[in-house]
Amino acid sequence: MNGAMNMHGDMAPPAPDAAVNNHNMMMHMTFFWGKNAEILFSGWPGYNNIGMYVFALFVVFLLAFFVEWLSHSNYIKESENHVTAGLIQTALYGIRIGLAYLVMLSVMSFNGGIFLAAIAGHTLGFLVFGSRVFKKSPLTAYAKASDLPSMPCNC
Repeated sequence: MNGAMNMHGDMAPPAPDAAVNNHNMMMHMTFFWGKNAEILFSGWPGYNNIGMYVFALFVVFLLAFFVEWLSHSNYIKESENHVTAGLIQTALYGIRIGLAYLVMLSVMSFNGGIFLAAIAGHTLGFLVFGSRVFKKSPLTAYAKASDLPSMPCNC
C-alpha cells in the first residue's frame, strides 16, 4: 500500500516529504519538529510519549558528548607497552567511531530536536574536553593532545 491510515481508519496519501516504511509509519525525508519520531530502533522512543522523547534527546546528547570525550582523551601512558597501548588505542577508536555512527543515524531521523541535541552534545563536549577553558596549563608544542587521531568527517 502506498498510503498511511489516518485517525479515522481511512487510507490517506503519504505526505510529500515522507515515505512509508513496512510498518505503515511515516519516515520524514526533510527536517521536522515534533515528538513523534523513530530514532535508532523501530518504535523507539514511541509515539505520543513526551517522556520517552525527552529521554531520547538526552541519549543522543550523551552519545555526542562521549564522542568528544573520547576524541580528546589522553589516558594511555607514554611508558605503556607499545602493543598494549596500540590495542587500547584501537579499542577506543572503535568505540568512538561506533558512537559517532549512532549519533549520525539518530540525526538521520530528520527530527529537529534530535539534531539540536546532537549539536549541543558535541559542542558541550568540546567545551569541556577540547577547549582551553578547563585546561590547567597551556599546551606546549610537543604535548600529546589525544590518544586518538582526529576524526576526518567530524561525525
